[in-house]
This record gives sequence, structure tokens and C-alpha cells, in this order.
Amino acid sequence: MTTTLVNTEFEAVIGLEVHVELSTNTKLFCGCANDFGSEPNTNVCPVCMALPGALPVLNEQVVEFALRIGEALEFNVPETSVFHRKNYFYPDMPKNFQTSQFDHPICMDGQLEIETSTGTKVIRIERAHMEEDTGKSTHVGESGRLHGAEYSLVDYNRAGVPLMEIVSRPDISSSEEARAYVSALRAVLQSIDVSDVKMEEGSMRVDANVSVRPVGQVELGTRAEIKNMNSLRSLGRAVDYEIARQVALVKNGVRIIQETRHWNENDGKTSSMRSKEEANDYRYFPEPDLVPVSPTQEMRDAVHAGMPELPAQKRERLIADWNISDTDARTLVAQPELYDFVAAAVYLGGEAIAKDATSFTVIEIAGALNEKGIDIVVTPITPENLAHTCTLVAAGDISRGQAKTLLSYLVDEGGVVSEVVEQLGLKQVSDTSALQTIVDDVLSQYPDDVAQWPDADEGKRKKLQGFFMGKCMAASKGQGNPQIFTSLIESKLD
Repeated sequence: MTTTLVNTEFEAVIGLEVHVELSTNTKLFCGCANDFGSEPNTNVCPVCMALPGALPVLNEQVVEFALRIGEALEFNVPETSVFHRKNYFYPDMPKNFQTSQFDHPICMDGQLEIETSTGTKVIRIERAHMEEDTGKSTHVGESGRLHGAEYSLVDYNRAGVPLMEIVSRPDISSSEEARAYVSALRAVLQSIDVSDVKMEEGSMRVDANVSVRPVGQVELGTRAEIKNMNSLRSLGRAVDYEIARQVALVKNGVRIIQETRHWNENDGKTSSMRSKEEANDYRYFPEPDLVPVSPTQEMRDAVHAGMPELPAQKRERLIADWNISDTDARTLVAQPELYDFVAAAVYLGGEAIAKDATSFTVIEIAGALNEKGIDIVVTPITPENLAHTCTLVAAGDISRGQAKTLLSYLVDEGGVVSEVVEQLGLKQVSDTSALQTIVDDVLSQYPDDVAQWPDADEGKRKKLQGFFMGKCMAASKGQGNPQIFTSLIESKLD
């Protein structure tokens, strides 16, 4: 196991449990709609409400989705898997147990490659199993939690929604790796169309098991499980806080307690919720109302034949077809919304604009989105805007600097590109005679600098050329064509 040093004394060991709601039409064991946002307690029936005599029937599409996940993450899919009853009582679980899988899951021993600032790394995945989701409790009061609530409400629409719980090995050693793993996993799940993986809506939820140990120690430290992280940013912050908290306790001689902790986004801290349950606390036993799950060979072959393009394959295709860098390709693949945006622009403008469309999106547009903390799907800028902007740059009608100004405006305000170009005065001047006049005027103002040109070495000439270019661009109010300016300056000086 490779770990990254927290400091020179301690290292972190992290495993992630990712719960993914599957985007089937109906729930796991009944015909109720799997529909986010419905009025509370409207998508319920005797089966998901656990009324006496109601029996579950397994949703075949859930098994198909599980097989897709098995293919995409290189899992071993055993001939047979078994559902178990996981016994515990919470008000949001009508049966007082959760139908899940224990020691015979549908997927075992997979892996996922991630990319971080230190390079690539393969994260082993212990298992992925099918289970049903719980209902949703809402604690009404200032804290938003059970403690201190005036009263609580329960919505059972989510009870019985199909989940895949994907459990990594403890191969993750930093918050950067944790975020990279979830981001890569999200891209895979989205590419195979098994979930919308919207963390803000709860269809992808992450629990992090974090422990620390002295560098060189083989034995794992006592872990804490962190819950309530609803974004990649929250995951990173929570993991960093928990590592620092545990290191401080160990250095002060305080014993780490195995427990479940709640992440508070506003306070930037974790707090104790309850002692961590072990498997024997759940009293697992095989579900007597469901037969073992044994996907046929025909079903396995059909899933294998129908697998869509996976992120790694997409990355290789983009590098070859769009002539973009590996880094940019990884960024697009890891952020499917950005890829869809660029791909739509390339479809409109042709592959000739692909490199510029990618660069402008990854650097300018994504930078503006990150600064505002919003997603591209909620901004007014459109793929048509991007395609038109790239076409103008290719034609020499606007400069790259002007394109950045244009795209920044479109992210905020939207609009028609041609109208915004006129409104902002971004039209690039490519009239050679007009630009020659500017060059002559600038060079006449700096005779001493011009006199240095004939005897200057290559480095000095680059500095002089940059100086003259800056003066010419300023004189043209940023509208002069840089390529023409460069050619005219060199020609005049030589």
C-alpha cells in the first residue's frame, strides 16, 4: 500500500464508501416510481412501506446496471450473489432492516486508475453490492439535526430506491487522492448511464473512513467514518480536517475512538455522532423472501456487448481526434458537463476548432465557473457561443485576448456573439496599412531601442520585440492583429 505523508511523522490511510442511486424507472423491489423531487410520501406502496404480507420482487434492470459497473471497474462478478437483511432501527427505514448484500456481493475485487499532481495511481475496490436506500428524515429546528430539533418529518419516497455501494480498499492517502477517486468514479458511472451522480441531490453520497499512523508502522490506526459530505470540496475539507484532528490527538497521547462523525460545512469541522457499528451489530442473515441472484450468460454477454465508451477510451480518442493534450483530455473526461459542452461546440464548428474550444473551456470558462462556484449547465453561455468565438479567432476577426474577454462576458450575461463583439468593441483590426502606420509611429518614438536591434542577440531581440508589440497593441486599443503586428515590426527593424 502506497501512502502520502501527512508530515514527517504520520501518514493517512483512507477508504471511501460511495453510495450511488441507480437511475432505474422503478424501485429495487416494487413498482413505485424512482423519481427525485416528488411530493413527500407519494411514491410508496405496501412493499416499500413493509406492510404485512407484502413481498419483494427484484428489479431486473438493477442487476443489469450492476453488471455494467462490474465491466467498467474491472470487477469479478461471481456466478451467484445473495441478499441479506441488515438489521437496525431508524424511523426512515419502515422494515426496521435494510435489504442489502453481505458476504456474497454481486461485484468483487475491482480497480480504478486516478490522476493526481504526483501522477497516476490505481485504487483497488473491495466490492460493490446492491441494496435499497432509506427514506429521508428532516429535523425541523435551528441545528437541522435530531439533537435540538422541535420535531422531525419522514419522507418515504426514497425508501426502496436501488443503490450500489462501492467500497474502496484503504489505498487512498490524501484529500487530493480522495477527490480524484470520486471524480473519476463519477465520470465512469455517468459514462455507462447507471446514475445521474448528482451529489447535491443525494444520488451520489460519500462516506470516508480515515485513520492515521506513524510512518513505517504496518498496523492500521483506529478509523473514524465521516458522513454528510455533499460535494468534492466538502470531501477534501473534511478529510484534511479529520487527518489534522487525529494527528493532534495521537501526538498528545489521546486514544482515537472508532466512531461515526458528522461533517459541518459551515464550521469546517467534524463532530461525533455515534460509535461505529461493526458487521455483527447488524445481525446479517440471508433474506428469506429473495432467491440468490444468478445473472445468465446471455445477460452478461449482452451487457458486455452494449458497453459504451469508458473515460479512458474517451481520453485516448480526444487526444487523437482533437489534437489536445493529455491534461486537457483528462479534465474533460473527469467533468462530463464540460465535455458535453465542448463536444456540442465541436459538432457545430467542426474538429478544426476542437483544440481552441477545449483550451478556452478548460482555462477561461471553467476558471470563471470555479470562481463563481457554479456549474456550466446553469450559465447563459451556450455551445453555439463557443463555436462562433473559435471561428472568429480562426478567421483572425478577434484575437485570443479578445476571445477571453468575450467568453467572460458570455458566462455572465449570455447573448449573440456578433452583437456582443460590436457592443464591447472587440473587432480585431487586420488592415495592414492601418497597422503599418501604428508600427511606424511607435518605432519613431523609441529611436534608442530601435538602434539596439542590429547588434542584439536572440534574447535581447525577443525583449525588444515584446516591448514594441506591447506599445503597438496599446496604440491600437488592443484591437490590432498580433500576427500582423509581429510581421510588420520584424520587417521594419530588419
